[in-house]
Amino acid sequence: MVIVKEQQEVVKLAGAQHFRQRLLLATLAGKTLRIDEIRARDSVPGLRDYEASFLRLLEKISNGCIVEINETGTKLRYKPGMLVGGRRLVHECGTGRAIGYFLEPLIVLGLFGKKPLSISLRGITNDNNDPSVDTFRTTTLPLLRQFGVPVEDLELKIVMRGAPPLGGGEVHLKVPIVHPSLRAVHWMDVGMVKRVRGVAYSTRVSPQMANRMVDSVRGVLNRLIPDVYVFTDHYSGQESGKSPGYGISLVAETTTGCLISAEGAATHPKADGEENMEKIGPVLPEDIGLQAVTQLLEEVKQGGVIDSTHQGLLFLLSALCPEDVSKFRVGKLSPYAIQTLRHIKEFLGVQFHIEPDPASGTILLTCVGSGYRNLLRKMS
Repeated sequence: MVIVKEQQEVVKLAGAQHFRQRLLLATLAGKTLRIDEIRARDSVPGLRDYEASFLRLLEKISNGCIVEINETGTKLRYKPGMLVGGRRLVHECGTGRAIGYFLEPLIVLGLFGKKPLSISLRGITNDNNDPSVDTFRTTTLPLLRQFGVPVEDLELKIVMRGAPPLGGGEVHLKVPIVHPSLRAVHWMDVGMVKRVRGVAYSTRVSPQMANRMVDSVRGVLNRLIPDVYVFTDHYSGQESGKSPGYGISLVAETTTGCLISAEGAATHPKADGEENMEKIGPVLPEDIGLQAVTQLLEEVKQGGVIDSTHQGLLFLLSALCPEDVSKFRVGKLSPYAIQTLRHIKEFLGVQFHIEPDPASGTILLTCVGSGYRNLLRKMS
């Protein structure tokens, strides 16, 4: 990948990889972004429906943003506007990707808006491609507490569940603005796991599906830790969305307050023009519960203060901190996290010092924040 800067602060990139992350960082940095060759050689070239939906979402929460797309959808020019936030906004996420695809950038952008953000998102709430709304509620939002965000003003409410392929779910998100910036973190002590909590949900199927997933999880965890409680959350009627589905989300809490999450959900094959159809995963509730608990134990084994799903978000928030030193411990870096580090260096000019810790098998990362401040907030 070759990155070229022009005098007008235009960042030129190629390809459709990490599309959402590039737009997020371009918006925060205030740099015009140009992306060429978006799936130019595919049988179905150009932007996907969910990527166009994300562009419409950026237009809703900002003022003055300019989006230019060519006829085939293979070239995009994006000039960010001023983040204004807003209340009682509504966005249809579609069924190409789950709501979790939109939530992560929305939470970060909402922190630096002119006004607090309140928005309803409609679509798929749980699948195996993106973090579920349960994981965002139990793990992602509490992570912001480490950076000085008032958690009492953060809210993610699940109104209706929506399973793939038709979705039909809805969530309400509230994000406060920061005054005037985030807080640098020093997060090194992982601690020991003291309890595990979780949510097993089912929509338009028998409530026994959720109970069978809970039994599968407890069959493994009860031999390792005594404090295990998994709630069952069954939806019926209009609140159950348009498709049957079931899944489970688990969170392990350590003695130092670290939250490690893992999840699993019943999957369905897709044929929406993607390059590769989604493989059919485990469909038995027992298999899904076993998959989730195995993933949770693997994440705990990695030894980081957060799981691999949240590495990219942790890096981004650290780069947006004041010009102070942030230091934290993570497990093995995921490919998405590695690409996040590269984009942060390009858009924000923040470079991380990476040092492996052979004693624990973890990785220590240190950075000096970019000094990013919310200059748009209303002055009291």
